[in-house]
Amino acid sequence: MTTPRRSLVLAGGGLKVAFQAGVLQVLLDEAELRFDHVDGASGGVFNLAMYCQGMSGRRIADNWRTLSPLKGVSPNWRELPKGPYARSLFTMDGYRRHVFPGWGLDWEKIRATDREATFNLYDFTSNELEPVPASRMDEDRLCAGVALPMWFPSVVLDGKTYIDPVYLTDGNVEEAIRRGCDELWIVWTVSRRGRWRDGFVAHYFQIIEAAANGQLQHWLRRIEASNAAEREGGRGEFGRVIDVRLLSAEVPLNYLINVGRDRFAQAVELGVHHARRWCTAQGIPWRPVPLEDRPGTDRPARLRFSERMVGRVAFGAHATEEPSPGQGGAATADLVLHLTVEVADMDRFLVDPDHEAALRGEIVCQELGGRLPVERGTFQLFVQRPDPAHLQMCYRLFFSDRAGHRLTLSGHKDVDEDSRRGVWKDTSVLHTRILRGHVDADAESGAEQVAAGAVHIRPADFLKQLTTFRVEAATLPGRITTLGRFGQFFAGKLWDVYAQDVLPWSPL
Repeated sequence: MTTPRRSLVLAGGGLKVAFQAGVLQVLLDEAELRFDHVDGASGGVFNLAMYCQGMSGRRIADNWRTLSPLKGVSPNWRELPKGPYARSLFTMDGYRRHVFPGWGLDWEKIRATDREATFNLYDFTSNELEPVPASRMDEDRLCAGVALPMWFPSVVLDGKTYIDPVYLTDGNVEEAIRRGCDELWIVWTVSRRGRWRDGFVAHYFQIIEAAANGQLQHWLRRIEASNAAEREGGRGEFGRVIDVRLLSAEVPLNYLINVGRDRFAQAVELGVHHARRWCTAQGIPWRPVPLEDRPGTDRPARLRFSERMVGRVAFGAHATEEPSPGQGGAATADLVLHLTVEVADMDRFLVDPDHEAALRGEIVCQELGGRLPVERGTFQLFVQRPDPAHLQMCYRLFFSDRAGHRLTLSGHKDVDEDSRRGVWKDTSVLHTRILRGHVDADAESGAEQVAAGAVHIRPADFLKQLTTFRVEAATLPGRITTLGRFGQFFAGKLWDVYAQDVLPWSPL
């Protein structure tokens, strides 16, 4: 049996390709997959250049994890006074001077690679897409591949003007097919939410999304039709069955505007998380990178804060989580939660997609036995449900009633742009269920419900909560930075949900 020829398509997506770097860590290092051809377009050429140089997936991912976004920012001061006639808003000088050297790009090594690769540029002079092999690549051509009109200047090479190919393709599936590949592994980060937003900046990127997603769907339909003909005994357009494996995700990172370093690390870890789940679903074995090898694990900064929530629950298997004083005549009871959230490692907390911390404290409910200590608890801050604009804060508290019966309090706050409740109610109301036994999240659907209801943070308690923040770090600047990073993360996630019309995905 002939071994399939496999192509990896590193599609563009601006800065969202930090997610793609996390995927590469899994595919190249943890799953140890090998590819006969790799194609890069738009922002994907950054990762392709590092791949051609021979960097491991982990090294590529770490380059994005540690990237300082302001290093690449270089306004085109000479052109800005021209207003709408300016050549561009920014230049690539910041990337040339700081980012590329920081990544360790070596063009002699890239050109000498034995890895088959194609970098896509759009030749505006000749009006055609130009796939460039690694042997012809240099820094100018790399910059040409991401020269997004208006934002970055076009690049003139050999008398021809080149720009980012995104309006024609954001992932050159055609080139992979032309090179005889039977398997197309596509890593796609361009948003596919299909939600139209007004404003010139939003329109600009939605035009790109329309072009990129439209081309992708066009090629997927052609491949599907060709495969159908082949399987029916005829001859399809491409003369062989082509297996497409698409890994696509909504990445909560703006295409171009980002000033928060943690956002890159979060996108990388999201890529790792998605790729591992995707590989498992595809039946692809993988082994994780050992935790002790990851950056940021020395002398972790810690943070804790306390909160108080009050409300009522109704007893019975059919009680609901709606915050009401009585539910269909069911017995009700006051419920008070005194909790302390403890983040043991701020670096890991911020980048882990689950954003999980420990909970301790007590549950006060006279009907269950008065003041009941939390035996073990977890808190997850802003977990995607199901995409980055629909988030949840999840609480899980294991405790026992006065008779020694094990119970679990499972609660969630829904932070949703479509809720119409507003940011205060979304972030202050905890919808609560009390379950029989100590029940993990994956077993909750089949658990016996004891009670349900809601508790909430009162404004006065919220103001008091703000005074309870405590940070442990090696130095005073470290403590200030840690608190600032947590605040930036919290504000950024709220922006992701409630300020999408201002700018899709927070720049913080």
